[in-house]
Amino acid sequence: MEAFLVSTGVVALGEMGDKTQLLAMLLAVKFKRPLPIVLGILVATLVNHAAAGALGGWVASALGPNLLRWVIGLSFIAMAGWMLIPDKLDDDDSGSTTRHGVFLTSVVAFFLAEMGDKTQLATVALAARYTDLIWVVAGTTLGMLIADVPAVFVGDKLAKRVSMKLVHSIAAAIFAGLGVLTLFNVGKLF
Repeated sequence: MEAFLVSTGVVALGEMGDKTQLLAMLLAVKFKRPLPIVLGILVATLVNHAAAGALGGWVASALGPNLLRWVIGLSFIAMAGWMLIPDKLDDDDSGSTTRHGVFLTSVVAFFLAEMGDKTQLATVALAARYTDLIWVVAGTTLGMLIADVPAVFVGDKLAKRVSMKLVHSIAAAIFAGLGVLTLFNVGKLF
């Protein structure tokens, strides 16, 4: 259960102000059809994070426990620094074509936007830290939905009310805390 709760919280905070959250807002404004966009986010995230989680599980088995602890700990600390750099949506990430429908456009746009993103890398690190891949992927997927579904329904009104700098600072502190706890080999966080 710890893997699920930590994964959900870390990704939900890490996703705030992220380019995929901005993409959710953009798709909502463009298509005005929230249900296929939300389903697209769900499918893209499940596929992307399952692959990232599998990679994290492989990394955990390939490295010895001592080296793995350092890799994961330093990765979390690096992600803490990365959280302090705000994302901007690239012009080519918008999925400007509707030829394949709102759902497929959302799936492809989110899957590609999530490649190499901090929440995908967090999923790799979380899957390496926790042995239960299903709970990690379920948690990271729920975290993405917690951050992105309101963006679909509320759009840019949400961004105007929430201080992204504060959210990024809190997420950075959580990543840094996870990194330090991992480096000091603290087994249980709760």
